[in-house]
Amino acid sequence: MVTVENLTKSYHKKTVVSAISFTVKKGEVFALLGSNGAGKSTTIKMILGLVKPDAGDIMVKEGKVIGYSPETPFFPVFLTGMEVLEYYGSLQKMKKEVIMETAPRLLEQVGLEKDRTKIKHYSKGMLQRLALAQALLGEPDILILDEPCAGLDAMGRLEMLEIIRKLKEAGKTTIMNTHILSDIEKVCDKGVIMKKGKILRDFRMIDFQKDGALEGVSLEELFLKTVAV
Repeated sequence: MVTVENLTKSYHKKTVVSAISFTVKKGEVFALLGSNGAGKSTTIKMILGLVKPDAGDIMVKEGKVIGYSPETPFFPVFLTGMEVLEYYGSLQKMKKEVIMETAPRLLEQVGLEKDRTKIKHYSKGMLQRLALAQALLGEPDILILDEPCAGLDAMGRLEMLEIIRKLKEAGKTTIMNTHILSDIEKVCDKGVIMKKGKILRDFRMIDFQKDGALEGVSLEELFLKTVAV
């Protein structure tokens, strides 16, 4: 569904993404792991077309629609969640009747209600849920989720991961960026570990599930061992 080859980006002569390559197949949940400044968000922005790469190629299967949930979502504070989805649906040129049918279902799916609560009264966790609902408008084939569990309490995180798992079962392809390694273990199929713009190694969760560890260590230990290089 998504293939990245030798992707490179620099800002002010500083390379923030350096010749990275990976492939995400249909129905997979793919993880971008790395500490702050690793280049994960810049990679996501290049896949979305928000940032132009200096070199390399990004190939998204023809005709496939991408839905995006940002790490720090912002919506007009005077709108309700339902009104936000109506607005974004109109930007996508969705028919009014389709929006009115789809939006309440999406709000319920992410654990929000169709009520009159204004965005200005939303918690960080509620904003994350609404951002996911917005990303699901238009039935995208590919989801890009930037820190989808940020700001959620323990129960909220479990609920969000269950939503992602169900989307995977429904055939959605997901690229996920998170600092929470336990979340990766619950929903991801494979991923890469990045540091200073480079991919230091890739991994498959099935390799951990076989014996409980890869190279004798857990994913968390592998991550710490890799980024400490």
